[in-house]
Amino acid sequence: MSTARTRRSSQPPAPRRPSRRPIGRHSNGMLMTPEEFDRRSDFDDRYRYELIHGVLVVSPAPGISERDPNGELEYLLRNYKWNHPSGTLIDKTVSEEYIYLPDGRRRADRVVWIGLGRIPEPGKDVPAIAIEIVSNRQRDRVRDYEEKRREYLAAGVQEYWGIDRFRRTMTVYRKEPAEPAEVVVKEGEVYATPLLPGFELPLARLLQAADDWKRPAAPAPADPK
Repeated sequence: MSTARTRRSSQPPAPRRPSRRPIGRHSNGMLMTPEEFDRRSDFDDRYRYELIHGVLVVSPAPGISERDPNGELEYLLRNYKWNHPSGTLIDKTVSEEYIYLPDGRRRADRVVWIGLGRIPEPGKDVPAIAIEIVSNRQRDRVRDYEEKRREYLAAGVQEYWGIDRFRRTMTVYRKEPAEPAEVVVKEGEVYATPLLPGFELPLARLLQAADDWKRPAAPAPADPK
């Protein structure tokens, strides 16, 4: 019986192309340039992504107690846009939009472009207003109250609103030379910005939207008899 012989190829095996994993929670801390960040589209949408000084930061997506007041704010802004004589000042308002920084990308909960008279070009046209629903963790509070305030105003944002459902306030930071540079709005107060004549924001309405999602305290167990 004859036996067939197999000849081994003298050519080395072709190298395997490395597979590029989608960006996700495991990518936290990855080094990137802003250009590399902008080119990526394979983000796991269960998370939120920011590029801070060239470092990718992965965070949980906003919870429902953040999304609902954001949606209520959108309703108020759009109602002003379509029904108020000065509403045409608003070009667009969108949620979860990036603020483009020289060395990074910050993601705002909501932005408002004002006075362009056309559809904005994200990355080129800086929003007039940036809005954050402030988080409660100390690290995040430093980010929302200090870092983002400094970065947003330096980028050209005219007003930065920090809505704090835990302190029951909204802090408005204004780009110089606007005065006052900082305004604290309390729960029962209404904020009116000079950027949108006639627009009024009742803070309690946004806080109530967040409160609606608070879980009731569990009842105490009954005493055994």
